[in-house]
Amino acid sequence: MLRKNFMVLFIMFFLSIPAAAVEVGGVNLPDTLKDLILNGAGKRTKLGIGVYVAGLYLKQKSNDGAKIAAADEPMAIQLVITSGMVSGEKMETAIKEGFENSTNGNVGPLKDKIDTFNNIFKAKVSKGDIYEFTYVPGKGVEVYKNNVLSSVIQDLDFKKALFGIWLCDKPAQKDLKAKMLGN
Repeated sequence: MLRKNFMVLFIMFFLSIPAAAVEVGGVNLPDTLKDLILNGAGKRTKLGIGVYVAGLYLKQKSNDGAKIAAADEPMAIQLVITSGMVSGEKMETAIKEGFENSTNGNVGPLKDKIDTFNNIFKAKVSKGDIYEFTYVPGKGVEVYKNNVLSSVIQDLDFKKALFGIWLCDKPAQKDLKAKMLGN
């Protein structure tokens, strides 16, 4: 009986421990997010200054950026702003450039969806803000700021272009892409 009680307490103790986190650039990213596992994470820098930390979450680990971006399966990217010098305007500009690179300049068919997506950066962007872009097959990309749903953008092509910002052949930052792919 004593042994059984000990085992129950032991199991309860370990179940009560929060999910482990991975520390990147002073930011703790959870190992799991919405039933997805952290594939990899890295820090985006601009002129040597940390801008944000990004984590890629997948159903199963992969290091194939093109395959991940093209996949019609659940996945997410979480961005945590790490600099007070980041503004909404700077994020919008960077995201638009990322979509240009991701689509090889063919943003026309996605323009309205990109504009809707960029609305999340119209509000003030502050150090510590958490943005999450979760793709749900059949539903679209759920766009969150600080755990509040901002919009849902339907269209697999939009999702491919969005994830391509970090995973395409001309990503936002090559070493960030490598780290998000677990390399």
